Amino acid sequence: MAKLHFHYSTMNAGKSTLLLQAAHNYNERGMETYLLIAAFDDRAGRGRIGSRIGLAREADVFGDTTDLYAMIEARLACGPVACIFLDEAQFMTAEQVWQLARVVDDLNVPVMAYGLRVDFRGELFPGSAALLAIADVMREVRTICHCGRNATMVIRRGPDGHALMDGAQVQVGGNETYVSLCRRHWREEVGR
Repeated sequence: MAKLHFHYSTMNAGKSTLLLQAAHNYNERGMETYLLIAAFDDRAGRGRIGSRIGLAREADVFGDTTDLYAMIEARLACGPVACIFLDEAQFMTAEQVWQLARVVDDLNVPVMAYGLRVDFRGELFPGSAALLAIADVMREVRTICHCGRNATMVIRRGPDGHALMDGAQVQVGGNETYVSLCRRHWREEVGR
């Protein structure tokens, strides 16, 4: 029975690496996979899922107006797919998450979505909120704060190196912009 999975964490926990590893495992056993990434995230190049350790694969891109159900249904018309992998799941709309649920329920194809849970302000992304509400399986991908505790929050550093609390929710960046912290150290950084 197909399920909708949500693998979530903060920045730099290895979500994309895990996605690429799982997709490789399917492919190694002769099973086709379908990889998707938000068009907004082009850090590894447009239409590429890349990890910090150098692994990368081509993927189809989706935007905030993409009908994911129709896109996946069209891909399935070209041949069977054992599993769908979606990176940067936080960039989906709530409607797109429901489209993935329809893929699982109506087309009987498992979907593995990987993404951030909260933004630099400690607020849920819309896609993540919807996934937390309706995913069949949720798994935290753990990473650690500099103190050794589980990092569940992330700060965005400004040009002066201080934590920002204002700005657009979405800003693509890496280690030069974001730092994953435990809640206690996040609170210290943002003054809460």
